[in-house]
Amino acid sequence: MNTNTVPTDLHNLPPTQTPTRVGRIGTAGAGRLRRALAALGLLCFMAASSQAATVLGPWKPVFQGIEHAVGTNTPGGGALLNLQVVNCLKIDLADPDIRLFASPRHTNYVANYTEAIGFTATNFLKTNNLQVAINANSFFLPGGAQPSYTLPEGTAFDITGLFISKGVVVSPQDNAESSCALLFTTNNGATFVPTNWPPVSTAGFQTAVSGLYPVLVNGLNVGSNYNVFVDPHGVEPRTAFGLSEDRRYLFLLVIDGRQPGYSDGAYDWETAIWMQLVGARDASNMDGGGSSCMIVMDTTGKPVPLNRDSATLASGRERTVGAQFGIYAKPVPGFFNDVTALPDDTAATISWTTIEPATTHLTYGLTTNLAQSTASNSTLVTSHAVLLTNLTRNTGYYFTTLGTTETTSHISPLYYFTTTNYVMATPLTALTNAWRYTRSNLDATNWTARSYDDSGWDGTGQGVLWADLRGPNASIPAELNTELPLNPGTGYPYTTYYFRTYFNFTNDPAGATLQVSGYFDDGAVFYLNGREIRRVRMAAAPTAIYNATAATAAPCSGDATCLDAFSVSGPIISTNLVAGQNVLAVEVHNRSAASADVTFGLSASLALPYTLYPTLNIAQTNSTVTMSWAQGGYTLQQASEPTGAWMEVPGPVVISPFTTNNPTGNVFYRLSK
Repeated sequence: MNTNTVPTDLHNLPPTQTPTRVGRIGTAGAGRLRRALAALGLLCFMAASSQAATVLGPWKPVFQGIEHAVGTNTPGGGALLNLQVVNCLKIDLADPDIRLFASPRHTNYVANYTEAIGFTATNFLKTNNLQVAINANSFFLPGGAQPSYTLPEGTAFDITGLFISKGVVVSPQDNAESSCALLFTTNNGATFVPTNWPPVSTAGFQTAVSGLYPVLVNGLNVGSNYNVFVDPHGVEPRTAFGLSEDRRYLFLLVIDGRQPGYSDGAYDWETAIWMQLVGARDASNMDGGGSSCMIVMDTTGKPVPLNRDSATLASGRERTVGAQFGIYAKPVPGFFNDVTALPDDTAATISWTTIEPATTHLTYGLTTNLAQSTASNSTLVTSHAVLLTNLTRNTGYYFTTLGTTETTSHISPLYYFTTTNYVMATPLTALTNAWRYTRSNLDATNWTARSYDDSGWDGTGQGVLWADLRGPNASIPAELNTELPLNPGTGYPYTTYYFRTYFNFTNDPAGATLQVSGYFDDGAVFYLNGREIRRVRMAAAPTAIYNATAATAAPCSGDATCLDAFSVSGPIISTNLVAGQNVLAVEVHNRSAASADVTFGLSASLALPYTLYPTLNIAQTNSTVTMSWAQGGYTLQQASEPTGAWMEVPGPVVISPFTTNNPTGNVFYRLSK
């Protein structure tokens, strides 16, 4: 195994003068300072005699143009002061398939206020289908307010420092804060600006991020200049970005911290040493602490953390960050390449290439056990395609490709795809449609059944239906149309109100999904033709629900000021829908007898699956005919007459495009599934 040890030039040393004292320094802090000062005379000796206790492991390819290495430092034996675990990615900016990406502008963009949407690194990667995601700019405030580490994803942030995404300035460099900038052109030409104030021109740059301050400039460890007793210069988790001297390589580095016994974190000068060790000439300290998080995507599309971020360990969730940086890259070339899954609703076409002629074989399944297998085609080829049939709509499948050459058997990594689900929505009832309603106690009746007679109920009223001892609630965004009776004995709403409505259905119910949204204050139970299908803020099944049963919680801030939405699918819907008239029934429960209001309004639709037929495009140039189509899951067939007999084109041909030369006579083609 090739390893590197820490360099020993004097630029790597911690400060020689005692830092200015800020506040009270505890015993541990004073001891750490003494060790830092003592390291002046020992560092060169330790680097030579520590027996590789400060070690950068080998670079391993994780994507085409991206390599990963893990570093460690052991105090007392290593050249640095703190226990450290380091993860670094080296990105080859000369690779033509490497594309950089930063958090784009907020749709309601206001400079220095709502500039970008906050994400965790994991969801930033998933949302944008990236191969790498990492936190970037150091400071970001929610809409100009005070910073918070517990804000939900989707929060609008004001980013501090220059930030450019897809050639658009998301955050201008409007002051000297967070002014260490890294800028990249469309072809990934890199520029490092240690202090971007006054700011450089952004013309011609496609992507830019900014750190708090530089730690490495022209090979000089300027991290030694910072006062270790002033936040954020103490021992903390770190994220740093760096560039090689020739600007070919971008380094993304994370040092874990706040985890005693695993990794403590790093001073700025220690971060700079790690950056020198990986090969950087210039580097910036980015956002750190609990935000330091590096995520990559595996071959199944699953986000995988490379480091152990301290926020997740402390709170159980990644921190929402206002400025994220990502990379698009291709898989590492191997025996199997260009693996592509093109799924349709009940079928999928999988294609790949091999670097040597090999057999064609594939295993797949709903889990990683891969319980199903295709027949092996023994013909040795380099271009492969397999058609999978009888799949389930809107379902995920794992698969691996296999191949045997004349001498060796090979198996690919695990991959993943999801079948499509083409649906058309059929409205059943709108928010303002009429419902029959009653406040009578119906515990002893089968009031949800289709055959139940509701003609004696209190009345029929247009949604939204409501009761409120305070009068109409102007905060409810939907229109309040029908006032329900209050309980004359208490002056409050009844604990429970019952509602029924009707709709006609004439389609095939197979695969149907009921989609519901509405205002339910406080809790509700829903029934389709007498079958319970959903509970919202009510005790979970199998707990029985009665007229006196109270809801378990209230919506929003206590009123129906925001929509509840859910969908129900599977046999509970498809086997209970009937041809002709259907009944949707709902009981709405208050949270207590002293609750001031009840609100009910509902819109519902049925999402019904359908088959989307592909278009077969045929182009002829002289004697060459080329056929192409965009959907997977189909086989190309041919016949001499439109009425058949139809036969598969020899192959069979399951991937597009297909080219044939000099067809004789009339030849008709179609796609079949």
